[in-house]
Amino acid sequence: MSDACGCGTDEPRGAGEGDGEPERLWQIKELQFAALSGILLLAALIAGFVDAAEPVVRTLEAVALLAGAYTFVPSTLTRLAKGKIGVGTLMTIAAVGAVILGEVGEAAMLAFLFSISEGLEEYSLTRTRRGLRALLSLVPDTATVLRDGTEKTVAPKDLQIGDRMVVKPGERIATDGIIRQGRTALDVSAITGESVPVEAGPDDEVFAGSINGTGVLEVEVTTTAEDNSLARIVRIVEAEQSRKGASQRLADRIAKPLVPGIMIAAALIAAIGSVLGDPVVWIERALVVLVAASPCALAISVPVTVVAAIGAASKLGSLVKGGAALEGLGRIRGVALDKTGTLTANRPTVIDVATTNGATREQVLEAAAALEARSEHPLAAAILTAAGETTPATDVEAVTGAGLTGHRDGHTLRLGRPGWLDPGSLAGDVTRMQQAGATAVLLEDDGQVIGAIAVRDELRPEAADVIAQLRRDGYQVAMLTGDNHATAASLAREVGIEAVHAELRPEDKARLIEHLRSQRPTAMVGDGVNDAPALATADIGIAMGAMGTDVAIETADVALMGEDLRHLPQAFRHARRARRIMLQNVGLSLGLIIVLMPLALFGILGLAAVVLVHELAEIIVIANGVRAGHTKPFTDATPDLPAQPTRTTAVSAPS
Repeated sequence: MSDACGCGTDEPRGAGEGDGEPERLWQIKELQFAALSGILLLAALIAGFVDAAEPVVRTLEAVALLAGAYTFVPSTLTRLAKGKIGVGTLMTIAAVGAVILGEVGEAAMLAFLFSISEGLEEYSLTRTRRGLRALLSLVPDTATVLRDGTEKTVAPKDLQIGDRMVVKPGERIATDGIIRQGRTALDVSAITGESVPVEAGPDDEVFAGSINGTGVLEVEVTTTAEDNSLARIVRIVEAEQSRKGASQRLADRIAKPLVPGIMIAAALIAAIGSVLGDPVVWIERALVVLVAASPCALAISVPVTVVAAIGAASKLGSLVKGGAALEGLGRIRGVALDKTGTLTANRPTVIDVATTNGATREQVLEAAAALEARSEHPLAAAILTAAGETTPATDVEAVTGAGLTGHRDGHTLRLGRPGWLDPGSLAGDVTRMQQAGATAVLLEDDGQVIGAIAVRDELRPEAADVIAQLRRDGYQVAMLTGDNHATAASLAREVGIEAVHAELRPEDKARLIEHLRSQRPTAMVGDGVNDAPALATADIGIAMGAMGTDVAIETADVALMGEDLRHLPQAFRHARRARRIMLQNVGLSLGLIIVLMPLALFGILGLAAVVLVHELAEIIVIANGVRAGHTKPFTDATPDLPAQPTRTTAVSAPS
């Protein structure tokens, strides 16, 4: 909890700590004690209803009080010794005052309500720490390094700057470096989030966590394991989660000035009253004032709204991780979206086929699919899907960093990138494909180019409508991506986003989000490991949960559980409404305190009347908070949009 709350621990925990941490909500210690407190309170109510002996009722209430208070009183006292006060301090004082005046049940109810919020906060922190440990697991356990002319296996932490790592096909790169020998296609999705592998060769920079494709690489180490790209991501996430943990919640911001004011007022009432009148009467009145000022309604007003709103959000396809996330979501005015897997479906597809030298679209796709039939390259899946069933080519060989060669029906086929194959008359088409943000590959038959295939990760069909809705609702929208400028600009134009930031590494995204946050409260929407720093840095991080990595989901404050992006504007609207209800309840709670304190001060209301008014106020705020659970999810999960046919362009052979 925040400093204003006056609860929780001051000691941060690292990403690698806590291997024995609870995995389930019910395993959280604070929630276990809250449950015990609630059961004992219910037992006390039942015992009172059946006219059980007074000692039995009081004992049940006292044990319920101890169980609930255990979750926050010890830490509140520790922080109070450091000069930190907040809601926890006021809760403790109000509970003590209620006990002194004989209202043990009222004190137990306060402790029960507050212990629930403590448990939910601890659960959120636990999930974040697990996410960071999952992020660090992307680094391999061992690395192969060349020393004294021989290959040696070492732990990544033992790598030194200047070492030569040997990275074999399919292996993850242990730390950042520069390729000195070899060519390959690198899967950098863990770092940039882009689904299409990147061709890499001598003098190209590579990053920890990247997966090597088909070639053997010699990589010169440029950073230690403690300072590589993944380690920097973890540090950014830890720092930003700490910042969020220290940010004040709505109730905390109110409590910071309220708590010392009430304490001072009660002390003055007791002191001045004792001098001018009967000390017993005025000390009792001071205690009644403390109970009158106890935030019973305030304590329950926000949690009830949060529980109702979070439950309703799940029906809208959104997992909201607690009250802080819900409040923050309602304040957002700027939205930054990752491209791959968020605006796009993260499934590359063939969007264009250009042909020449008498070939047809079907012939080009069939021949390309014959070469790709046994390939695991993401582009292969797109080509195979477009071509349908085909007979695999024979003698297929991969040319590292270039493409594939093979034979089919007595013809020699080659499929690869422009530069390795001469596009000839298709040069213009290749340029057009690349300007449209697609990856272009050429197909050659017996030394003659017959076609070019464009593959691109296409936008989600609902993306343009969602962006339009966000802009109508008053949000500033930006795209953040690790992809190249051409691809990003092309897709941004289609979806209606004007602010485009491309070729960003994870730390670049985090810095950009920090800049956007300085202008307006900003949410980041992403789905991959590479988005974790930006998700943590944003005021609210939103993960595309259905396809997102564990790290993205754990780091984010909100997870969209389905693949329909239309859940996003719905989540924003729902959070804004819930926040309005919270403010109504907080206003009512504060108004109650303002009215009750003078009535208690002048003896107009005694303790029993004050407690009764508190209970009535709690019923009102509960009823109002429950309204946050009334919502209507959309029923059409898939937009009814026209199909987008693959384009085919025929080019005549030069005469």
